[in-house]
Amino acid sequence: MAMDESVRKAVLGAVPSLRAFAISLCGNVDRADDLVQETLLRALANIDSFQPGTNMSAWLFTILRNHFRSEYRKRRREVEDSEGHYAETLKTQPEQHGQVELREFRDALSHLPPDQREALILVGASGFSYEEAAHICGCAVGTIKSRVNRARTRLAEILSINSADEFGPDEQTRAVLAGGGE
Repeated sequence: MAMDESVRKAVLGAVPSLRAFAISLCGNVDRADDLVQETLLRALANIDSFQPGTNMSAWLFTILRNHFRSEYRKRRREVEDSEGHYAETLKTQPEQHGQVELREFRDALSHLPPDQREALILVGASGFSYEEAAHICGCAVGTIKSRVNRARTRLAEILSINSADEFGPDEQTRAVLAGGGE
């Protein structure tokens, strides 16, 4: 069966966002790529169930999320370096501030409950509206808003952020950018 060109473009256009979401869910690029591949295979196998005129990205995100949850339930019983000791030995310490901050952010994000992390990523990083995120997660819009708010508050606590002035470059970098550090 030939695929409608607009459907093909919509599916391909969603791949980068799907991959980013998958990485944020499982924290492993290889597993995330497998998750996206499986999502696309399932979507194409069931393309007849997609309702034209609805949001293709939301449909794909729902498939990805459901597949991830199914895999998670299966793997929950497996024990793979549960304390992370072996995994820590495989990591290299970042040398630049941006890498350190990104690692700290990822670590803080991993400490959020899965439902809050999922809502925050859908709304904050993937650009979905609260309504679309609620549809993807299968819950009420108010629930998504609450989860996002609690996730943002908790991230600020974990990262020790007390005001908006603490975002962006540090004091020395701001001075250089402003011309005061020449």
